[in-house]
Amino acid sequence: MSFFFKGQKTFKPKKNIPEGTKQHDLKKYVDATLGAGNLRAAVRLPEGEDLDEWIAVNTVDFFNQINILYGTITEFCTRESCPIMSAGPKYEYQWADGVNVKRPIRCSAPEYIDFLMTWVQAQLDDESIFPSKIGAPFPKDFLVLVKAILKRLYRVYAHMYHSHFNKIVALGEEPHLNTSFKHFIYFVKEFNLVEPRELAPMQELIDRLLEKDRLKEEQAAATEEA
Repeated sequence: MSFFFKGQKTFKPKKNIPEGTKQHDLKKYVDATLGAGNLRAAVRLPEGEDLDEWIAVNTVDFFNQINILYGTITEFCTRESCPIMSAGPKYEYQWADGVNVKRPIRCSAPEYIDFLMTWVQAQLDDESIFPSKIGAPFPKDFLVLVKAILKRLYRVYAHMYHSHFNKIVALGEEPHLNTSFKHFIYFVKEFNLVEPRELAPMQELIDRLLEKDRLKEEQAAATEEA
C-alpha cells in the first residue's frame, strides 16, 4: 500500500504504533518531551523504561519524520537530477540489502531511497524484530539491526542537505529538517547507534548545530543565575 506526494510518485506509508501498547505510551512521552524544546533531554532513556522499547519507538519516529521530509522534495529528486545517491562529491552510497541485492549496486538517489524505505518498512512491520505486543521479546541482535537501519536513514538526511537544501529553504522546511536532524543526532550519540565515520559527510553541520544548542543552554543557565 502506498500514498502519493504531490502527485509525483508513490512512496512508503508511515509506520503506525498501535494504541494501547507500551510503545504508544512511550511515543506520547517522546512528543511531550520534544514539545518542551530540549532535544538533548528528550532522547534520554526515561527512568524505569526498557532500552529496546525506547530505541524501537524512536526508530519508528525517525522513519516517519524522514518519510515526510523527503516526501516534500521528491519532485526535485529524480534520476536526472540525482543520478547517484550521494552526500556531496566525496560520498557515494551504493545499495545492497544482503538478501535480494547481495553485491552493492550503483543507483540514482530516488531509487536508493525507495529501496531503503521499503527495506526499513519491512523490518518495522516484522513482529519478530519490532514486536508491538506487551511483553513480547526483542531479538538478541536487535541493536545490530537498528544500527543498520539508522546508519542508512542518516544517509537520507545527508542527501537532502547536500543536494536539495536550497529547495528545502524555498519550501520553508528548513526549521523542520534542522530540528529533526538534531533530534536524530542527539539520539544516535546518546546510545552510540551510528559510527562516527558514518557521520563524516555532515560533521561540520553537526558540530555547528550542537554548538549553537550548547551556547543557548549556557545563556539560559546564566540568565537563571542572574
